[in-house]
Amino acid sequence: MQAAGILQARRRLASGTRAASVGARSRRGIMAAKTTLNAKNLETLGAPRLAELLIEISTGSADRKRRLRMELAGGQGSAEVVREVRKRLVSLGRARGRIGWRKVRTLKADLEMQRKTIVETVAQRDPSEAFDLVWQFLRLSDTILTRTADSNGTLMASFRQAIEDACGIALAAGLDADSLTPRVFAALQDNDHGQYDRMITTMAPALGADGLTALKLLVCEWLEEPPEKPASGGQVSVRGRRLAARTALQEIADAQGDVDSYIAHMPGEHRGAPMIATDIADRLLAAGRADEALEALDRVDVGGRIFVPIEWELARARTLEALERADEAQAFRWARFERSLSAEHLRAYLRRLPDFDDVEAEEKAFARARAFPDVHEALAFFLSWPAPAEAARLVEARSGKLDCDLYPLLSSAAESLGAIHPLAATILLRAMIDFTLEHARSSRYRHAARHLADCAALAPHIEDHGSLAPHDAYVAGLRLRHGRKHGFWSHVA
Repeated sequence: MQAAGILQARRRLASGTRAASVGARSRRGIMAAKTTLNAKNLETLGAPRLAELLIEISTGSADRKRRLRMELAGGQGSAEVVREVRKRLVSLGRARGRIGWRKVRTLKADLEMQRKTIVETVAQRDPSEAFDLVWQFLRLSDTILTRTADSNGTLMASFRQAIEDACGIALAAGLDADSLTPRVFAALQDNDHGQYDRMITTMAPALGADGLTALKLLVCEWLEEPPEKPASGGQVSVRGRRLAARTALQEIADAQGDVDSYIAHMPGEHRGAPMIATDIADRLLAAGRADEALEALDRVDVGGRIFVPIEWELARARTLEALERADEAQAFRWARFERSLSAEHLRAYLRRLPDFDDVEAEEKAFARARAFPDVHEALAFFLSWPAPAEAARLVEARSGKLDCDLYPLLSSAAESLGAIHPLAATILLRAMIDFTLEHARSSRYRHAARHLADCAALAPHIEDHGSLAPHDAYVAGLRLRHGRKHGFWSHVA
């Protein structure tokens, strides 16, 4: 009885402890919920305290101060916002210092704040004023891109987006062609950094038929202007002007749906290039002129080229289909697959076969890939298909032909095969390890050590090593041949 009483007391104590623990966790949860940074919790601080915190947080940060001023201006009406944006754009345009890569992110944030204010605030209240501002924003592009190391196109993206914004704002403002056309034309003449590429295509809805016609006349006059008196590089600038004008005329032709005009502005000597022929053929095909599309594609001397872009090949197959020459299209797809192991051609070929014929055709394609002269192209094909069993079979049969310096391909293949084909993955990993050590590629020692660890993890899953040495024997052989490569072994350790 005494023991039973003690047991009950212990249970009550444990229950009370658990309840206390649950209560403490609950209280901590409530406290955490109240201190979580969200709008609802911050509202409890009240406006005066929040204002003090904003002043404190913005001290020393020009960007945050500008954001606060913009918000304050928004409360005063559209005119104040316009004044703040215009003032900032003028300031950005007057700056002349070089903008290093470390400052690009800050400048990007500044530009995006101005652009979004124009689009989200000013354009909603006064589209005409917003268009003037967004165009002023675009005019900054030349001076900013000249001063900036923008190799990743971070800032360029803001200006390209601003062109799309300009079209939407122009439509909302109901601007006519007479006001838009001169601005677009001026931009095309000042496109040193490619920031206005595709501007005509983007602005076409706002320009309308009248604007496109007027713009075409201006560009034609610009194209026919006589060469300027040289100065240094004068001839280069003339060539650049002619290229820009022809590109603009082609964009106008596309916007007007005028295929013949597009082709007319393509220099004849370029039409035998595969990508240009493809470009022309696609437009002719879309216009229902498949015969002419095939003629454009056949201007390319395929036999004289080592490499033919797949875009040209796909366009030719599409064109043959449009001409109701399906058997020729299929034969062409198979021939191009046999030549390049293109998975895209093979998929298109198989999709058009009757039921069950595709299985036999796929096996025929795999046989072609297994015997393909370039084992790396074959491996890449099997991985992309995907056919991991075939990839493993290829590795085991032709490992001696692998170029172990092709680290990205072999590493990716080993990773893909490891879970279900550990022997093939081990062959690939060891091949890269051996290459790295035999050629003393010290920069790869860390990777080779990781590969060796992967081999150790795969070893228990290999049921039959065949002619491949077991893992312990392989490591012993490495120590015997490369024991002095301490850089490698330090990573292994």
